[in-house]
Amino acid sequence: MSYVQAQTCDRTVREIADRIFESHRITRADQQVFMASLLSKSSLTLEEQNLINHVFEELKRGVLRVVD
Repeated sequence: MSYVQAQTCDRTVREIADRIFESHRITRADQQVFMASLLSKSSLTLEEQNLINHVFEELKRGVLRVVD
């Protein structure tokens, strides 16, 4: 199991997105988890896909700040 898969198992997409929206910050690790999740769309629900897309939209708009 890869590092990204292990992180995804530990925390759900919903939990990660909730933390991101609450803090207005996203880590590089969060971005990696979301990108890997999107690339394996078959394992995501429509709600999870929408959450991830919303995070990336907010990131593009400058609402979220990337932190390491």
